[in-house]
Amino acid sequence: MSDQRTIPWLFETSVARYTDNTLLWQKTGDSYAGATYGDVRDRVHRFAAGLMHLGVRPGDRIALIAEGRTDWVVAELGILFTGAINVPLSVKIEELNDLKFRLAHSGCRMVVVSASQAVKVAKIRQDLPELERTILFDGGGSGAADEIAFDDVLKQGETFLRTRAGDVEKRWRAVHESDPANICYTSGTTADPKGIILTHRNYTANVEQASAILPIPEWYCSLLILPWDHAFAHTAGIYTLMRNGASMAAVQVGRTPMETLKNIPVNIRETRPTFLLSVPSLAKSFRKNIERGIREKGPKVERLFTKALEVACAYNGIGWDRGKNASLAMRVQRRAFDLLLFRKIRAVFGGRLEFFIGGGALLDIEMQRFFYAIGIPMYQGYGLTEAAPIISANVPKRHKLGSSGAIVPALDVRICDDQGKEVPRGQRGEIVVRGENVMAGYWRNERATKETIRDGWLYTGDLGYVDADNFLYVLGRAKSLLIGHDGEKYSPEGIEEALVGHSPLIDQVMLHNSQSPYTVALVVPNKEALVRALKAQGLTVASPEGQDAALKMIESAVDAYRAGGPYAGMFPERWLPAAVAVLGEGFTEQNQFLNSTLKMVRGRIEEFYRDRIEFLFTPEGKDIGNHQNRMIIRRLES
Repeated sequence: MSDQRTIPWLFETSVARYTDNTLLWQKTGDSYAGATYGDVRDRVHRFAAGLMHLGVRPGDRIALIAEGRTDWVVAELGILFTGAINVPLSVKIEELNDLKFRLAHSGCRMVVVSASQAVKVAKIRQDLPELERTILFDGGGSGAADEIAFDDVLKQGETFLRTRAGDVEKRWRAVHESDPANICYTSGTTADPKGIILTHRNYTANVEQASAILPIPEWYCSLLILPWDHAFAHTAGIYTLMRNGASMAAVQVGRTPMETLKNIPVNIRETRPTFLLSVPSLAKSFRKNIERGIREKGPKVERLFTKALEVACAYNGIGWDRGKNASLAMRVQRRAFDLLLFRKIRAVFGGRLEFFIGGGALLDIEMQRFFYAIGIPMYQGYGLTEAAPIISANVPKRHKLGSSGAIVPALDVRICDDQGKEVPRGQRGEIVVRGENVMAGYWRNERATKETIRDGWLYTGDLGYVDADNFLYVLGRAKSLLIGHDGEKYSPEGIEEALVGHSPLIDQVMLHNSQSPYTVALVVPNKEALVRALKAQGLTVASPEGQDAALKMIESAVDAYRAGGPYAGMFPERWLPAAVAVLGEGFTEQNQFLNSTLKMVRGRIEEFYRDRIEFLFTPEGKDIGNHQNRMIIRRLES
């Protein structure tokens, strides 16, 4: 029985149940074409057979670097059917040394790549002695002897199956649940990346946990916006949908990453998904587009929209108390606003979208309230790749805004102090988990494995607490803590999220305190909103008066959390920033201030802006109207 809890078994079982259901949608030409579960199985068997013909053995590592597509799933399943291990890598890796490290460290014999990624591999393969072959999804390549087209592997597999189909079946049936399925690399922002070993049972256990809290009907469809190597997209998307007979669609790949991003809204309308997986950066982009569209309709519609949000938020409460205290007048108003405004917004998302599930970094509660109000709730979840990745999630039947949801079944969770001792319910500490979804360890890194997994418990490095209703609240990374001059510690994420969530003038913010007399903030302003706000006052950033006004508005956004402000009491005042540096450039993956999961790389940001941070601890720097901030504001329109 235990050997039947592998990914090949999961897939074969679903194919038997849902043979004619569409599993994968891919846009070819002007429209999406579907591949059924049965179609995909035939292709998987052929690819697995082709790999066996090429000499792939159980335990071999094969990398997969490509944008989402039907054959992405075919490639991964084909690899797993041979008993080999997939090494899914992000297409966002641009530094060739970073890519080379992952391929060398995992000891990949082969790599399956799209055209855009083949160029990268070609530049480094001469220094990868274990890399024997490159399999090309899109043809092209450099013409090297060790390159082969994906379609040619399928053809070789078709020939192999004519005489040796039994060998392919025997191979996948021999895969054990404790065998590694994937090696997923961390971002490696502070040290060499670590290869997270996730077994077949890690995945199938987490899929069972996800399906238990969020039933997926077979008619569900999701457009997988997140990169398919992303742990969240992998489990909550690909395998959870697959287990339940549902379907997934790929974003149309553009000629550039920006073109691919622009395809997302169009593809949403075309595929009409029933739910979407999201991360905060996507949520912010969606909200920004919605608000821009409302603003373009004029002040009357904008005021109406603001009132509609106010009514809907009051009606929704924090989720599980939704509508319980609503008067008849509020119910009528909410219904009217929904018909008048929100239904039209939902139509932009295809008209069938029921909810988002948010993973990755924490999504601030204001953002959750916004999407809940328009009728497409964005339910926050929590996890990490080392747990395959889902640990908790808010879902339609049970949710509480501001939390990271209820803990999935068959998972033990403790909250521990600095000494590893469990603290009482409601107290804060490190989140520690144990279950079948917890990784086997880090590839070729026994030391890191022992530091992270102790007595079967995974120490996440994240801080949080569990409330009386068994909802998990995640407060941020232990390594991100602010440390006061007296040694007291505080997690900055809540303040950072609130500043961004409550103020349209702030796009990004990072707090810093390393045993300093006070906390300081690096603030990335929303240029468009700031210039628009100044224009409303008849000012521009070119004038000293405009610069003063802009900086005062940013300062007011921070002061809103101090005594007398509208958000007073949300956070201890000692951790609110006493000085602010305004930045001219945002934190992005390109400048390496965000990692591949779009979380801030604090150490790198602090090092780059070290001089500006030090300036904030001087009398001149503490004044937000200092010459550095004025210069940045002055350049906003350039």
